[in-house]
Amino acid sequence: MERLKLETCFTPALFEPGLHSGSTVVIIDILRATSSICTAFEHGAESIIPVAGVEEARTYKNRGYLVAAERDGIILDFADLGNSPFNFSRENIRGKTIVYSTTNGTGTIRMASSAGCIVIGSFLNLSSLCNWLIQGNQNVLLFCAGWKNRFNLEDTVCAGAIAERLLNSSGYSTICDSTTAAVDLWSVAKNDLRGYIEKAAHRNRLKKNGLDDCIDFCLTADYTEKIPYIKNDILLSDIR
Repeated sequence: MERLKLETCFTPALFEPGLHSGSTVVIIDILRATSSICTAFEHGAESIIPVAGVEEARTYKNRGYLVAAERDGIILDFADLGNSPFNFSRENIRGKTIVYSTTNGTGTIRMASSAGCIVIGSFLNLSSLCNWLIQGNQNVLLFCAGWKNRFNLEDTVCAGAIAERLLNSSGYSTICDSTTAAVDLWSVAKNDLRGYIEKAAHRNRLKKNGLDDCIDFCLTADYTEKIPYIKNDILLSDIR
């Protein structure tokens, strides 16, 4: 039986939409967008509308929506919530639709719109996501949001954690050097993940702005079994 193909894209600058129209694309932006999305659905959010631009988010706010929006980690002046998973508490978001705009993650989601299926990945839903992918029958692209079209450590390490599990199954193989590199990076980081992420540039950006209180949480494996997915440009709770 022919194995399914596993690839990794380190940044949006390297993404080629036409190559992945039949694939499942896993969006990874662990500090903090995809961690926050997984948290929101675990805490009862009804749906999330990802928007790439600030003005689009502002328009939704003017129409009465609950808006979570930031740039460079800082909450925008018109937004109700920022980009920390701690903002998405049950009392803030249970049963609600949230409009969400971030520096990297939500734009990456929009870029992948031509994919056969788009799901959200993080350490928080690592096992449920990997099990679902292994049971599926589609090629997979692990799409790292990076930082402003640049490579970053944290998303690549998470991609490596996912890739390791898929490659250890009987269903997937890879001839993608980016996937091999991600797995190698994960093998270095996994025995002290928190210590390794101290090297990440975005960890230090968050620290500079006093926004690094959620890092331990974002690195927590299996906080939720939710697998958020895109349907008609809206994120919904669980594809299973």
